[in-house]
Amino acid sequence: MLSPSSSLFDQLLQAAAAQPEPQRLLFVFAEAELPGDADAAQRARFEAGQGGALTPVACVEKSLPELSTYAALVAESRRASLPWRVMFAAGLSGANGQPPSAERIESALQAMVEGVRSGAFGGYLALDIEGRPVRFG
Repeated sequence: MLSPSSSLFDQLLQAAAAQPEPQRLLFVFAEAELPGDADAAQRARFEAGQGGALTPVACVEKSLPELSTYAALVAESRRASLPWRVMFAAGLSGANGQPPSAERIESALQAMVEGVRSGAFGGYLALDIEGRPVRFG
């Protein structure tokens, strides 16, 4: 059962742990950039911390035992990749008691990266650097 006081990241870990098949959690880290053809209003919004285009800077998959806290994931990502503003997360289920294959994981990560690039990320959990949910629109 999910605790209403736990963070969304903790809830993601709890939900993955409750699944009948082994799970891998997939993460895409993205930075917001201002498009070169942005107008003055778009520039002002971007300078105020809103808007821009999302560009994936890193992706990774983890098993549940490899994850402890959101802060630990953020710290690891900061050491391993470029700065980022939004983290997208999704689960990938295994089958017959086995975790997903490396090929399925790689394919799913590439689909996530392309989804972030194209703006098709509605099915992913999106969190900012502080672990707060990000809403788009």
